[in-house]
Amino acid sequence: MSSRLFLGQASNYRAKDIVRHTFAFGSKKWSNMLRQHLADSLGTKPERVYLMNNGRSALAGALKCFISSGSEVIINGFTCYAVLQAVEKAGMKPVYADINKRTLNFDEKTLKKTLEKHPKAKALIIQNTLGICVDIKSIEKFAREHHLVIIEDLAHCAGFTYPDGRRVGSVGSASALSFGKGKSLDAITGGALIINDAPERLLRFPAKRPKLSDTLRARFYPLLASIGRGFSRIRLQKYWYGPLIRMHFIERAVDAKLSLTRRPAHWQSKLILRQLKNIERSGALPIRTHRFVNDRAKVLSGLERAGYNFREVWYDVPISPVRYYNRIHFDESACPVATEVAKHIINLPTYYPPEKLNRAIKIIEEDEC
Repeated sequence: MSSRLFLGQASNYRAKDIVRHTFAFGSKKWSNMLRQHLADSLGTKPERVYLMNNGRSALAGALKCFISSGSEVIINGFTCYAVLQAVEKAGMKPVYADINKRTLNFDEKTLKKTLEKHPKAKALIIQNTLGICVDIKSIEKFAREHHLVIIEDLAHCAGFTYPDGRRVGSVGSASALSFGKGKSLDAITGGALIINDAPERLLRFPAKRPKLSDTLRARFYPLLASIGRGFSRIRLQKYWYGPLIRMHFIERAVDAKLSLTRRPAHWQSKLILRQLKNIERSGALPIRTHRFVNDRAKVLSGLERAGYNFREVWYDVPISPVRYYNRIHFDESACPVATEVAKHIINLPTYYPPEKLNRAIKIIEEDEC
């Protein structure tokens, strides 16, 4: 249970970080400053930047601006259910492109195969999985030749640049940011939609105040996670997290609701703006690295005996998590590489400082494939 909750930058906050987050204050000016900063960074206008409830809401909004209802949208065959949910909530049908094992993303070759089976597809969502950027030149050329709208999902790659030097988020017709737990920008909840091109239809996304329950969960998550770390050390975490889930004090990130009207709290905008500026000063880093092992269950058990919790794997099934994967009837034969990768991938989580991972890496290397 706890491995699905013990996530994100906040779960590793020091005491001063927890205090800063818990008692953060922000006014509307901070949300406006964040919108202006995102607009300046990606070369658009602030009135085309919408702060949203979460990343999947931003993705759904992007699709609704540029694609007609009922259209097919190409997505990575190795991704989170949130992307699938965004496409479906926008009234469209997701189709899956297999991935390149080296990049964990689709490429021109796999896109061609997908489009042969789904010639009426109207858009594709570029994911840049785990911060590994696609060959944007070839994909952009392919998209233009086949009249596909590009939507960029920046949840894993905020602040990155593509191999050709362009900023991630500046290429597509629109891009979506997530501010959720464990993402490149982490304020526990929230997201942003950035529109670069003139949309096919002008939609308005009124910025309603966030729900009080959502704001309280976001504000107190770092504090609750710090207490959970203590329970984890004595293997009693289920007695802490279980009641919190039942009382809805903690929400699994993938279970968050989609809304085209709710925005994050102004204090969250303040935190995100600070993180963005830090990234620009020090450079963007991958949200987590990955390895491939022969027997993941064996490795995870060995890591647990050594005092590590690595069970939050991105992604242990092609469309993660398992509880949603079992419902969607994913055709594994259409994405054999994604299916195989999902069986063997293991991640180095963000909630351990690098100096504490040396022993874990040795355990992984003993079974690496």
